[in-house]
Amino acid sequence: MLETWRASGREVAVVGLGRSGVAATLLLRDHAIPVYASDTGTGTRFDEWAAPLRAAGADVDLGGHDLERIARAAAVVVAPGVPPEVPPLEAARAAGLPIVAEVDLGFTALTRTRCVGITGTNGKTTTTSLIAHLLTAIGLRAETAGNIGRPLCDVARMSDPPAWLALELSSFQLHDAPHIKPDVAVLTNLAPNHLDRYPSLEAYYGDKALLLANLDEHSVTVSNADDSAVQAMAAGAPGRHLRFSLEHEADGWYDRAGRRLMLGTEPLLDRSELHLLGDHNVANALTAALVASTLGGVPDRLAAGLRTFRSIPHRVEPVREVDGVLWVNDSKSTNVTSTAVAIAAQERPFVLLLGGRHKGEPYTRLAPALQDRCRAVVAYGEARPIVVHDLTGAVPIVEATTFDDVIRQARELAQPGDAVLLSPACSSYDMFQNYEQRGEHFRAAVEAM
Repeated sequence: MLETWRASGREVAVVGLGRSGVAATLLLRDHAIPVYASDTGTGTRFDEWAAPLRAAGADVDLGGHDLERIARAAAVVVAPGVPPEVPPLEAARAAGLPIVAEVDLGFTALTRTRCVGITGTNGKTTTTSLIAHLLTAIGLRAETAGNIGRPLCDVARMSDPPAWLALELSSFQLHDAPHIKPDVAVLTNLAPNHLDRYPSLEAYYGDKALLLANLDEHSVTVSNADDSAVQAMAAGAPGRHLRFSLEHEADGWYDRAGRRLMLGTEPLLDRSELHLLGDHNVANALTAALVASTLGGVPDRLAAGLRTFRSIPHRVEPVREVDGVLWVNDSKSTNVTSTAVAIAAQERPFVLLLGGRHKGEPYTRLAPALQDRCRAVVAYGEARPIVVHDLTGAVPIVEATTFDDVIRQARELAQPGDAVLLSPACSSYDMFQNYEQRGEHFRAAVEAM
């Protein structure tokens, strides 16, 4: 793809900056391909992104797109945060141009790196990190990339890229990734999400299914046996199938009575040796162990790797106990299903911090899980009135204005022996640049107590 574009002599348009757009532009310039990069954003952050691109010889527009120039390009590379119906992509489609995601460009450039592709609604980031950790534990040179934070084009620019990648893939990235072909494909789970961007649940699931589009008889698929939607999606994929379960025996499963993680009939690890909260993390660990076992990992080395793994920041992350109250940072939970999982992982009574930018799904589904152990919900952000409407009568609700007010209210409500759980079920964009910034603000406030 890169050689074809260079041979054409025409520009490639990059739509959307941020980490992914910057990485894609620099990779294209590494291959002497002329680039026109553009974004509607302006301000200091965008100037900082644009500066190295201009230094590398790219033309950059901020505050808008030159649609006629994009229509004359050889192809368009799109950052994952750019919705498919925006004018520059409509102009590209009208001109018959190929449109590929940044991750697709990076994949085609990494000709000697093999990958495990991970998608699903929840659990992707922890599972991706666990997989890279276990691949390293069994002696493979492995790193993480993709939706976990490092653009794949950054990896492609390395002089000596790793032999293996654990590649987290969002539905947005898969939407324009026709070349993605993982050696091992992982489906963690499926649930409603991003209904503010997708016209239907079927359209969202359809993008997830693109992970499997290029598999062949040599491929391996690891999937959630407890999720009927996942099993329906994986059923037609060619190659070998492995399944994990928290409910019954499978290739990887949880022996709840014996509190052991199992691979087939063989014990892998006692639950007490896995230092992660919640059943969902047992599922994530089983997934990673199955992936590593297909690549030569033996149970002893897999168990040793799992023992040394610790919580990922912003994902049901215990921050600190203050005056007998445990503060838990789950800022990564940006949908209702993910928050439900975090609630199930709590063993204490808790105060739930719920809010941000609404993503289209009602919060009523949380009500049954909140009635027994939730001391109160602190509702905040743009979603605050919807949270109040959906959960009034199910649990006490306190409304907060600023995020500092959220922390103050939570501290007043929590009692010794409780937890305070930041698990917003919303995106962060009403108050913060991203969920990481939201989680860091939460952590800093707790550390300052």
